[in-house]
Order: sequence, then structure tokens, then C-alpha cells
Amino acid sequence: MKEVRYQQCRPRGKEMASTISTAMCTYNGALFLQEQLASIAAQTRPPDELLVCDDFSSDETRQILEHFAAGAPFPVRLHFNKTNLGSNKNFEQAISLCEGDVIALCDHDDIWHHEKLAVMESVLAAQPEAALVFTNGDVVDENSQPANYTLWQGVNFGTRSQAKVRAGQAFEALAERASITGAAMAFRARFTRLVLPIPDGIGFVHDEWIALLIAASAKLAMVDKPLIKYRRHARQQIGVTQPSPKPPQSRIDQMREAIQRQNPFLAEIKKLQAIEDRLASSRDLFSCENAYRMVRDKIAHLEARASILERGLESGPSVLRELLTLRYHRYSRGLYSAVKDLRYLSSNRSQST
Repeated sequence: MKEVRYQQCRPRGKEMASTISTAMCTYNGALFLQEQLASIAAQTRPPDELLVCDDFSSDETRQILEHFAAGAPFPVRLHFNKTNLGSNKNFEQAISLCEGDVIALCDHDDIWHHEKLAVMESVLAAQPEAALVFTNGDVVDENSQPANYTLWQGVNFGTRSQAKVRAGQAFEALAERASITGAAMAFRARFTRLVLPIPDGIGFVHDEWIALLIAASAKLAMVDKPLIKYRRHARQQIGVTQPSPKPPQSRIDQMREAIQRQNPFLAEIKKLQAIEDRLASSRDLFSCENAYRMVRDKIAHLEARASILERGLESGPSVLRELLTLRYHRYSRGLYSAVKDLRYLSSNRSQST
């Protein structure tokens, strides 16, 4: 990895209460990168540094970055990986190299509204108990044309989840569904000790992992105003999808097919165990005891449901136990999930007689 620092254009003037690092990861982003860089340069509150980690691009990304950095109105630090690390590890690297008090994550293919950093800074200043702030966004296509839905609509971050965040229950909301996009978040740098390293290979995306862990130990703040244009295009590795109604399905047949491939609960259990391990090792540094207990309880619930699918009738009492402990209601979909499990057991019984 090679680092190039461009600091000759550092602005001088009024001291800020905190410094902001923008952590951008790039990979073959030449098609959209210039528009994103221009939107960062046009911020009404510019970053105190732009830290870019390029993941071994093979297009003109490096030349675009170097040209921008040479004339940027703030310090730019460029890192060029000698091998491809992948998105999670590249963001892990970028975050670890930031020097600011607040870290704003940045993709190479979006467009920031001019007041994005200013609004985020003001929210964190007004809410010192908040460790992370995230915003809504307008989804656009590869030509920057509106897709006619918002970022929050694309990730199903609806009124119920929003109410939980406002009530200080962000961890519960995010444990149900990953709803915070990295390109629309900024967090206090002291939480890097909690979120790094970012696990790879178990299904977590960097922003899901970061938001969950910070929500486990601190409050989150949200801004419902769209502050980015979030671009969807064919080349992106991960992106939100257009909201659409689910087609009707046979739930029992769907469950059987999933079990033939793999028990559908095992992947989620594995992810929760990674969260559990990180929280267990961080309890002395961060106030995450409640979330830690919740994760352990949810793992026990999902393990019970997994055993129902794997062992069939032998685990029938598990349904009653999970109902009596109300874990179906806390961690699944209440009676709906219990009835689904009972229908599966009943179906197995009819096949075995």
C-alpha cells in the first residue's frame, strides 16, 4: 500500500469544535468519481481531510484522484492498495487511517448535497450523546436521474423503525433489518475501537456491522432530509433495490426448499455470534450490556427455531417454550412465526404416518 499526502491547500481560519475525516473507498470508479469529488469539494463545511483507499483499480481512478488531490481545498491522503482487499477490508483500512474526531463514510459513485457535512456536524454537536448520525437520500440512476424513491424506502426503513431510533431503541430496529447505508452515515472516531476489525466472509457488509455495534452502545441520530444522491447502476457491488410487493408463495414449500439448501437460521446465528463476541470483548470500554444480553437471547431463540427444522417432531416442545418466553414476539414475527413452525411440524407428522 502506498500513501500520497496532499496538504498544501489546508484551509486556515476559525477552529472547529471537532474535525471531520471523509473516508472514501474506490474501485474502478472512473465513470462517476469526478462528480462525487466535486460534490465533496463544494461542501459548505469542507472535510478536514479526505482519506481515499483505492482497491487496486485498473481504470483511470488513480489519475482522477491524483489530479483532484493536487488542487483540493483541503488535505487529501491517497492510499493505493497493491492487491484487491474487497469492500469490507478496504473500508476497515480507510477508517483506521482517519485522523479526525468524526468519520464520514463515502462511496465513489454518489453525489453529496452541499450541506451534508454541515448538517451532520450540527446534529452531533446538538446531541453529544449520539455516536452516529445518518440521513435519508434520493436514489438516482447512472445518469443522475431520479428513480422516484428514497434511500430509506429502498432499505425498508419505515415509520416503525424510525420511531424506535427516536426512542433510543436503534439496536432493536437494526437487529431486525439493516437500514443504515454507509454513504449516508458519520460516526465519532472513538468508536473505531469497537467496530474494527470488520469481519469478512460471514455475511456482514461494513455499514451494517458498524451501525449495529455503535447502536449497541450509544444513541443514534437521524436526519430524514435527503442529503445524498445515492446512485444505482450495474457496476456497483452492493446497492438498495426498488421497493416492490412480494409475490405470493407457499410458505411451507419455501421453508422446505430453504432447509434442503441450508437451515435458514444458521447464517443469521453466525452473524449474531460475531456481534456477541465483539460486545463481550468490549464491555469494559463501552456501555453495551443490554445489547449483549439481547443478542444472546436472540441467538437462543434462533437456535430453538433451527432445531425445529432440523429435528422435526422431537423439538415440538420448543415452540411452546419460545411462546411462553415471548421470544417469538421479540425476535420473530410473533404468532405468525410460531404458527409457521407448527405447520411445518404438522406437515412432517402427516408425511411420516
